[in-house]
Amino acid sequence: MKRNIALIPAAGVGARFGAGKPKQYVEINGKTVLQHTVDIFTAHRDIDLTAVVLAPEDRFFQTASEKVVLLHCGGTTRAQTVRNGIDALLAQGLAQAEDNILVHDAARCCLPSDALDRLLKAAGNRSEGGILAIPVADTLKQAQADKHIQATVPRAGLWQAQTPQLFQTALLKRALAEADLNAVTDEASAVEMLGIQPLLVEGDSRNLKLTLPQDEYIVRLLLAR
Repeated sequence: MKRNIALIPAAGVGARFGAGKPKQYVEINGKTVLQHTVDIFTAHRDIDLTAVVLAPEDRFFQTASEKVVLLHCGGTTRAQTVRNGIDALLAQGLAQAEDNILVHDAARCCLPSDALDRLLKAAGNRSEGGILAIPVADTLKQAQADKHIQATVPRAGLWQAQTPQLFQTALLKRALAEADLNAVTDEASAVEMLGIQPLLVEGDSRNLKLTLPQDEYIVRLLLAR
């Protein structure tokens, strides 16, 4: 039977956040950001396993949950970390080719369960996979090198990618094996390089990524609720 496996790449240093430590280890409301994120998936009835991919030397994050496995094989980039995590899951017999892998940012700790439900329902049985995303609402400007406006970019048909991004294990493994990992900005972009068009599933504006220091205030409010 096909299983749903959440894969959380958590080997980054979070340099833009500027907390003096990886942003996934910032404490908010009594728990680290990473623990908040992991809890989303362990609490969901349709997620069978959550794999957290850490840097090889990282022993800070610990868990006693039987639904969580820690993989100390993170790479220097997100794409390498995801690829290494998939390889480890397959090597340890924790994932099969037909299983769904849901790659989710460690710093997106406010993912609503109904958005996760939508993704599983819409893309869980699709060979091309799918991702959460939201239609672009703001006016987009293309900048010149000196930061003057060069053009206004029509936003019709533009979506802002979120995570999770869901793909069958075999497809995602193939996509990351064949792609130039330096050109991969998310898992969907690697799959697109194979000529495959993943499904866009409407996400949620609350599913924001903790990136800059000012994001922490909003995240604290969301988690408190």
